[in-house]
Amino acid sequence: MGELSERQTQILKAVTNEYIESGDPVGSENLVEKYNLNYSPATVRNEMVHLTEDGFLQKLHTSAGRIPTPLGLRYYISHLMKEKEVPVLQEVAIKQRLWQERFQFEQLLRQAALALADVTSNLGLALSSEGYLAHAGAVKVLDYPEFYDIEVTRTVLNLLDHQDLLQELFAKAISDADVHILLGEETSLSNFEPCGVVFSRFDSGKHSGTISVLGPSRMKFDEIVPIVRYFGKLLGEVGREW
Repeated sequence: MGELSERQTQILKAVTNEYIESGDPVGSENLVEKYNLNYSPATVRNEMVHLTEDGFLQKLHTSAGRIPTPLGLRYYISHLMKEKEVPVLQEVAIKQRLWQERFQFEQLLRQAALALADVTSNLGLALSSEGYLAHAGAVKVLDYPEFYDIEVTRTVLNLLDHQDLLQELFAKAISDADVHILLGEETSLSNFEPCGVVFSRFDSGKHSGTISVLGPSRMKFDEIVPIVRYFGKLLGEVGREW
């Protein structure tokens, strides 16, 4: 796999942005028109073929368009994505929700999961190192076509009943980054290919754990990553009141 050219990078970014937004395979003509690419549809189509050969895109049997592979999504997250700032008003609202539960650890985790689900429109999870799990927003994932597959949804719901599986999942991230992302096959879970997890660890000194978002692998990472980071830091901060 060689380095991507500037043109290929631009096209991969456009394909990924469109796929995250729509969830549908992306065609060359749509890209040229919507993203004002200075290339002909034929040129874009040829570059998409090269990106497919190099493992960044894949073509589904049911469509002529293409979607990013886990490699393409990972490249997008690492090199092309620009994180959005969490709005100050949103930070204040989240802190107010959590602050009122600062003296009750399990209630705090429950409120954190609820707030995270509300903010991200995905499944919010808060897992303590002791094994207490709070989750909220399971119904929200049903808004995404990826979870119309009963086996995919079954895998996700099974995680909510087995904290040990979640802890094993989070343990797969061994870097010292403040936010971790696991996509599909990286989790080693069956039927989890169209899913993704974004999580951050927190530690207040007395209590520690993991706060996370679970949703489709095409989550709006530019928004969700900074939000999860903020929740992780906030739980560590609020937890010092315990």
